[in-house]
Amino acid sequence: MDYTILKLSIEERIGIITISRPQALNALNSTFFHEMDSLLDEVESNKDIDVVIITGEGKAFAAGADIAEMCDMKQQEGSEFSHLGQAVFAKIENISKPVIAAVNGFALGGGCELAMSCDFRIASSKAKFGQPEVNLGLIPGYAGTQRLSRLIGLADALYLLFTADIIDANEALRLKLVQKIVEPEELLPETLALAKKIASKGPDAVKLIKKVTREGLLKSFAEGCELESEKFGSLFEKQGAEGMKAFLEKRKPVW
Repeated sequence: MDYTILKLSIEERIGIITISRPQALNALNSTFFHEMDSLLDEVESNKDIDVVIITGEGKAFAAGADIAEMCDMKQQEGSEFSHLGQAVFAKIENISKPVIAAVNGFALGGGCELAMSCDFRIASSKAKFGQPEVNLGLIPGYAGTQRLSRLIGLADALYLLFTADIIDANEALRLKLVQKIVEPEELLPETLALAKKIASKGPDAVKLIKKVTREGLLKSFAEGCELESEKFGSLFEKQGAEGMKAFLEKRKPVW
């Protein structure tokens, strides 16, 4: 597929997806969703990529959905646009490889929903977050009502959804919406270093941590523990065996 909005670069087994529509503050339109859907398939199947970073070009991570595209939509079209975004962001959640959001600027509306679909978020000190849809007489459409409440708790989520307040990186960190704040010039280097640290671990174990942890949220505690035991055991005759031998032999494992 030819990409007009997204760029993919690979650095030491890290795939960096950059949203490149800076003239529109990286607003998310249907082209973005179709391109991201296709690119995620490529990233998933690419054996040279162990960890993924998603970031934006210019002063925005993504400043929301493309209002110009949505403005004349009817009810059915609006629902279909919502389903499209939800499906693509679910794909980010479910891809086997860790996905880190490097939030460089505005992450509003659909941009905040995109960041929340990643496994965790590193923010520039200049980043801004919010779900301002009620200002337009709308609600979030890409699972923002569902992910925000699960990430920061019901009351804080409803506060942000009702008020449409835009919060800075420090407040996002306090609410646990982001995991770390860095200076703008250090955002990509810091996120790359973190991604490389993750990529140095047992790759099968990393993938199973993502799978078991996410799937466990949808199960009872007992069911989640059973899934954990099953996947724990599955590594003993694979990379886990190499990792334990390397530890005992005081050497680096060969994955």
